[in-house]
Amino acid sequence: MTLTSLFAFASELCRDRDVTPEATRTGECRATGAASTSAAAIAAQAGAKASAENFPVALRFLPRRYRGHLAAVYGFARSVDDMGDEAAPPERAALLDELEADVRRLYRMMSRSPGGGRAGGEAGGPGGAGSDGGPPRLSAVRALAPAVVTCAIPAQPFYDLIAANRQDQVVSRYPAFGDLEDYCRLSANPVGRIVLHVFGVATPEREALSDRVCTALQLAEHWQDVAEDLRAGRIYLPQEDMQRFGCTEDDLAAPRASPQVRALMAFEERRARHLLDSGAPIVGTLRGAARLAVAGYVAGGRAALAAIAASGHDVLRATPRPGQARVAAEMVRAYATGN
Repeated sequence: MTLTSLFAFASELCRDRDVTPEATRTGECRATGAASTSAAAIAAQAGAKASAENFPVALRFLPRRYRGHLAAVYGFARSVDDMGDEAAPPERAALLDELEADVRRLYRMMSRSPGGGRAGGEAGGPGGAGSDGGPPRLSAVRALAPAVVTCAIPAQPFYDLIAANRQDQVVSRYPAFGDLEDYCRLSANPVGRIVLHVFGVATPEREALSDRVCTALQLAEHWQDVAEDLRAGRIYLPQEDMQRFGCTEDDLAAPRASPQVRALMAFEERRARHLLDSGAPIVGTLRGAARLAVAGYVAGGRAALAAIAASGHDVLRATPRPGQARVAAEMVRAYATGN
């Protein structure tokens, strides 16, 4: 799964302001060319979710151009997740291949258009030779075009998000924390880097801090969803940590967390919090809309981790979710202090 929670961790969307990219509107989401029916349907549904689901409360105050670009990126991230998680298992690899080929079409089209050289990355992508010619066929990819051109977003983060979902098809356990960090470099960190490009503030220093924040947010999401992930056949808790605290997979399937599981989750919550705090100074390097948005993301992570702690680290009885007041308080703190 990719870090869609970077866009959707809060509980309210500004529904009176339509920021849905034109290419994802219900009446305009028919794929062209040879796009498969399944891929076209998933991409269209993801675009609809981008306008109907939750964005951080902070985003309602952003200028329209930013909200439109972020909605397009969210629609793409939802497409990746839905193809990797919701589609029939035998179809998932082919759907992700089709999505990657469409991203290559997008970047090839951008490179041939006047001024298209601003969009970074390699059109060929990780697959090497690239796709056949023509424009993108899937609505979620077509919707990215304005953001890619205007914000000079490189292609690699989009390829990495697809690679993360490919990994989910073949990897369901992580032996060590380092293995999980490597997964987060594909599933989470690219989202933060895309966001920095959307606001025009991407630098190597900020990307390094963003990576810490995004990895921490991905970990928080995994720790909230231990029971749900287990039902899907995946365990993101590192096996070395489970062994250290004396936890088994059967323990994770219980209706309530045992003392061993609680101790394990307390350790994982503290580690994620430390990682988040080490990246939070990125807020102080930003101004205006970028500062507001990134403060919102940091706040969402802190509030999620606080909810896990408030549950007594029992993530099995129910999914710990923060309240709006806690998210808002954390956002004010992060914005005001720059940390």
